[in-house]
Amino acid sequence: MATRISAIILAAGRGTRIGADKNKVFLKIASRPLLSYTLGTFAECEEIDEIILVVASGEENAASALIGDVAKDVKIVHGGARRQDSSYEGVRAAQGDIVLIHDAARPFVSVDLISRLIAATRVHGACVPALPVVDTIRQGALGHPLEEALVDRSCLLRMQTPQGFSRDLIMKALSETDNDVTDDAAAVLARETPVWTIAGEETNIKVTTKEDLALAELILAKRA
Repeated sequence: MATRISAIILAAGRGTRIGADKNKVFLKIASRPLLSYTLGTFAECEEIDEIILVVASGEENAASALIGDVAKDVKIVHGGARRQDSSYEGVRAAQGDIVLIHDAARPFVSVDLISRLIAATRVHGACVPALPVVDTIRQGALGHPLEEALVDRSCLLRMQTPQGFSRDLIMKALSETDNDVTDDAAAVLARETPVWTIAGEETNIKVTTKEDLALAELILAKRA
């Protein structure tokens, strides 16, 4: 029997740091809502069988308006108070043997990255895209003197999404975690289960601030 793949797109966050009066996933980048780019790429990937879109209560109509032209089965579910709550609701609604959990605010994920992640998750059961840290890293706090010692960046990675898991594994991990997590891999690692990595993409940015919106416009302009 063929392995089914579900994509879970988390769009229930508020994104208060961007300073907008609405959920940032509905802000426009070059005349299109940010979320439409994310949905479009997952719909384009032939290996994805279904998309679960996790939204905040009250935003169902805004989300539904974006899925009319999506050439995939899209199911809308409500998110929870915390990230892992939203992820859990998405996984619970998914039918796939493998689930990919993605931040809706990363609009430029590529089909190639999605396909590479699926292939690695088939092998390892848990896999995430990541990038090396290239900046000099020191300990300290803004407005205070720096500490002398450098942090060894050779063993540091910047996490991205989508993150891929066998459905059974991530369901158990999310249901067992009590701590707030900033990505889903943290819940799996808390079970002392290995999470493997593949190379991420520099253009797979997360739109968090107004400056990120400007960067997103530049990425689109370069692609055009």
